Parts: sequence; C-alpha cells; structure tokens
Amino acid sequence: MAQADLVFTNGPVHTNDPARTRATGLAVTAGRITAVGHDEVRELIGPRTEVVDLHGKLLIPGFQDAHVHAVYGGTELAECDLSGTTGVDEYLSRVREFGAAHPERAWITGSGWSMESFEGGLPSRQLLDTACPDRPVFLLNRDHHGAWANTRALELAGLTADTPDPADGRIEREPDGTPSGVLQEGATGLVSRLVPPSTPADRLAGLLRAQRLLHSLGITGWQDALLGVFNGQPDVSDAYRTAALDGTLTARVTGALWWDRERGADQIPELVVRRKELSHGRFRAGTVKIMQDGIAENFTAAMTSPYLDGCGCATANSGISFVDPLKLREHVTALDALDFQVHFHALGDRAVREALDALEAAVAANGRRGNRHHLAHLQVVHPDDVPRFAGLGAIANIQPLWAAHEPQMDELTIPFLGPERAAWQYPFGSLLRAGATLAAGSDWPVSSPDPIAGLHVAVNRTEPGATDGRIFLPEQRLDPATALAAYTAGAAHVNGHDDAGSLLPGHLADLVVLDRDILTAPPAEIADARVERTYVGGELVHLAD
Repeated sequence: MAQADLVFTNGPVHTNDPARTRATGLAVTAGRITAVGHDEVRELIGPRTEVVDLHGKLLIPGFQDAHVHAVYGGTELAECDLSGTTGVDEYLSRVREFGAAHPERAWITGSGWSMESFEGGLPSRQLLDTACPDRPVFLLNRDHHGAWANTRALELAGLTADTPDPADGRIEREPDGTPSGVLQEGATGLVSRLVPPSTPADRLAGLLRAQRLLHSLGITGWQDALLGVFNGQPDVSDAYRTAALDGTLTARVTGALWWDRERGADQIPELVVRRKELSHGRFRAGTVKIMQDGIAENFTAAMTSPYLDGCGCATANSGISFVDPLKLREHVTALDALDFQVHFHALGDRAVREALDALEAAVAANGRRGNRHHLAHLQVVHPDDVPRFAGLGAIANIQPLWAAHEPQMDELTIPFLGPERAAWQYPFGSLLRAGATLAAGSDWPVSSPDPIAGLHVAVNRTEPGATDGRIFLPEQRLDPATALAAYTAGAAHVNGHDDAGSLLPGHLADLVVLDRDILTAPPAEIADARVERTYVGGELVHLAD
C-alpha cells in the first residue's frame, strides 16, 4: 500500500458524512484525502509521511465563507479602523492619530463606526471636524451602507442644501437642508468618487493581507460578493487575477461579478467576457451579484409594508427595490440560461420575495439548471416565502453573527419593524425545517470574518460573551453540527466546490484543526475555540503561534 504524504491520528475527525460522522484518523496524498477511519489509517504511514497527532483536538473540513468582501476587508486593515469599539471619543481619537501618522494622505479614509454610537444612528460633520477640520475625511460605517463625512469632504464634493438625493440613496440633512455629514446607500458615491483610487498594488496587498487573516481563522475558500465598480469603490478583480496567475492565491475563490443597477440586459455580454477572462487557477468568476435592496437600519431594506416611526405609526417608506422587480425576472432568467449563478443581496421581506419570484420565472423558462442561486442576508423573510426556498432550489446564504440582541438590533431595528416583522428575522431554523439548504458567510468587513463566532451565534442566538440571558428568537437556533455544515459543506456547495466541505476519500484536503471539540463542548463555549492549523490541498497555510 502506498504511503501517504500526511496522516492525522488520535482524532476526533468530524467528516460531515451522514453515513459516518466520526473517525479518529485521516490520510492525505497529493492534496486529496485518501483514507478516513481509525487505526487502519496508520498503515499508510511511511518514512516520508508527516504525522500530526491531534491529541484529542478536532479535525474538520476547512471553513468556507459564502459572502465576504475579502479585498475590501484587507485594504481597510491599512486604513483608519474604527471597529471594535462604540465609543465616540475613541472614534475621534483614532481619526486624529491616523491623520498624524499619515500626513502624506490627501484624504483620511476608513470604516467600522457603529450606528448605535449616535442618536438615531446619525453622527454629524461638525463632530468629525473636531478631529480633522483641514483634510477631507470619509468613513464607511460598520455595515458599509452609509458613510460619515466631515465638512471639508462635503465641500469638495459640492454638496449643498440644493443637491438632490440620488435615486438609490439619501443625503441626511440639517433642518435647513444642509448635508449633515451622513450619506446613505448610493449617496456615498457622491463623495467617494473623489477619494484617490487604490492602485493595483494596493488591491493585491489587500487581498494577500485578507488571505492571511482568513486562513488564520480556518477559512480555505470563499465567495467574494462584489467584483466591479460600486459607489466610487474600485473593481478589485485585478487582484484576484494576478494572484491566481502567479500562484499567491492559496484559497479557493469564487467571484461574484457586480450587476450595474443603472443598466439593464445590455451588460450581460460583458459579464460573459469577464467570466472567461478572470477565471484562472483557484479563481472562478461564474457568479453575478444583484443587490436588490439596502438595510433595515437606514430604512432602505425593501419591505412588504411600511416602516414604523418612533411612535410606532406607519410611515410612507417601505424601502428601495434597486432593480425593477419585473425587469429582475427577465435579467435572472437570461443569466440562468447562460449558466451564471445569481447571488442576491436580499435583506427585507419584499426583496426576498422579488428574488424568489425572479428564480421562479427562470425555472419556468429554463427548467432546473442546477446553477445554485442564493439569497444572502435574509434578515426579514415573510413566513409565506420560507417554503419557497426548497421548492425553487434557492440556497439560504446566512450571516449568523447578526442574529442576536445588540444595540443596533434592539434600538435601531426592532422598534421600526414592529413585533410581527421583528419575529421574522433571520429564520434559520424555519428555513432548515422547510428543507432549504443553508450556506453561511460573514459579509466581512461589515462584521467579523471569524466563523467560530458565527457558529456560536447560530447555535446560541446570543453574542459571544453575552451575560444578560436574552436569546434572540430561540426557535431559530441551529444545532452545532448543522451550523458547522453550513460553514463547510453548505458554503462549499454554493461556492461550486463539490469536492470540499466534507472529509471523504477523493475530496480535497482542505482541513482545519481546532483546539477543542466544539460539537461535544457546551454550546455556550463554542466561541472559546481557536484554530491551530489550516490546510489547503494538504499544504499548511496557517500554524498558530
């Protein structure tokens, strides 16, 4: 019997194989799994075999992320980082320190501030001026659907009380109509278009920085959810193409080509060309991303009924459908016929329904083509639409980390949805019971890319470290094995990696070693787990210190 290149012993090994979920040993040869079992796997150990004694630590399939913005995240790590705090004074201190450390930068840019830090979620330009009055400042918020600008940035962009709101966004204003410093959705592009563009070298460095971080979290593959020019942000496709061609891309990546919502079907031939030009090595660009609505916190998520005001009364606003629903059906049908996968941003219940209606039209016209279309975010799903996922083969692309009580949920979302709709949020359990396939992702840099933190929330419906005992819609909790499957087999499926996500002979040796068995530990301790080793194709890409 031929010797293996790599053998793991003294498991547990969690396989994701329903026929045999547990083993104690696994062997790898030429980048693929060649044996999964128990003591018999030791027979494949030869003089040149690397042997990893797990000492009871857990070996699992590599995590995959079904919705992430890796290049943006990696690039932002080199900018003014406001994440990890909700303190207004800390935000201002970081802006001052970044400006002092980078006098050569014409603009101060960054991201990560939380809406919960400010009354109504709206900081002012004057507050930002106290940290930097002389240089333009442009800071995306945590969810990246809004931005905070100082007075200098607004002046350079020419924004005044007479500037109209764009069709796909909103300029927040002072009582006399003067822009207040917050820009929502498409309005962010009014300022971001002036920010000095990143260079190809910047974008490649951002990708490689992100890859190191994601590998350290056990992530072996992902779907980058936006490749194209968007709201003044550059197209990052070149970074993936360069890394795929020169071999520095060690992860397996699917790219979602941006659907320009200002255009129509005329862009489809261009997408066909981009799919072919960009797909090399470990990178494939066979997906199209359609952003159908915004987010609930700024009232741009598309709802079937109006948002409420602070007094609990219905307003005239039901959110924005960025693509006309009837046109959406035509576009999705055409993309499906060309075997593109469609990746929807669908956060409100109307957007979810419009996306499902579009998939229903595609199935009626084209039959079932197996293109693995998926709806990401799914914050509010009308109960009538939950069973439609399984019926249409639509994959539920979930971001579990958001499904918990925290200030943005409790103060800026639930009061404006009302109790009935608030109970329809992040219905992971309902989707699973209705037969939907679940795939999990992070939406980093919107939120943490750590899949272990996401697993913790999916299972507990509480944030890691929460002590108040409140569980967010407990009937929507997932059991640990199901949640892990969504981050491994489910995400690998939606990313088109059929030979990953499970530990089976013949599958890719994309593997992660955790420092404990999260499937037998108390659920409240899942977030305490840490990644010790990450392998892609049997090659070690991360080893914890």
